[in-house]
Amino acid sequence: MNKDGFSSRNKIHTANLVRIGAVASHAASRELREAFIAEKHEQWMAKHGRVYKDAAEKESRFKIFMDNAEFMETFNKAGNRSYNLGLNKFADLTNEEFRESLCLRHSKPTPFRYKNVTSVPFTMDWRKKGAVTAVKGQGECAKLKGYEMVPKNNEKALLKAVANQPVSVCIDSSGRHFQHYSSGVLTGDCGTNLDHGVTAIGYGTSSDGIKYWLIKNSWGTGWGENGYLRMQRDIGAEKGLVE
Repeated sequence: MNKDGFSSRNKIHTANLVRIGAVASHAASRELREAFIAEKHEQWMAKHGRVYKDAAEKESRFKIFMDNAEFMETFNKAGNRSYNLGLNKFADLTNEEFRESLCLRHSKPTPFRYKNVTSVPFTMDWRKKGAVTAVKGQGECAKLKGYEMVPKNNEKALLKAVANQPVSVCIDSSGRHFQHYSSGVLTGDCGTNLDHGVTAIGYGTSSDGIKYWLIKNSWGTGWGENGYLRMQRDIGAEKGLVE
């Protein structure tokens, strides 16, 4: 074999070694990544008191947990976001399972005479006025009691109502971002499949100029901002919170 033949074989051999090394490095990196998330999973289980029936269930739930954790990390690292996602009590559920856990029951509404309100303050937080009870973890099935009828698709009317008192409202909470919401002003598409009852307890404007509704949820203080959510308002879409 001539010199050029040996040279070609050496190049191919070197290229193969590089590929093998890259694959091995990627595999090792993936193993370290899984070990890191597995430790996070154990910490999360201890925090939320989660116990699985056997090793098989734990393994399947870990895979879901890891997928959710990577989804959150990718979202948070993207930057230019007005909100963040985090590991709350729903972190080992698929979004399909999360949606299936939601339900909503209504009681009879009473009318709110919003037209009698002529002016509203620039911001409102009924917690500061002692009108809001502590956040409780009441599960994913909610019943709205004594809520007020505000004209459909009318944020101005809702603003007047919330300026006067906390108002029970219905929202679409089925999205994956809502499931894993941690902090900030939740923006983006808002669906119209109203599946969850919450309480609008105020409104305001964030430090970066985004107007928001201040929402009290019923999933405990481990979800969102100690059990609360800031949701974008004045979005000009006739859906979601004012549906």
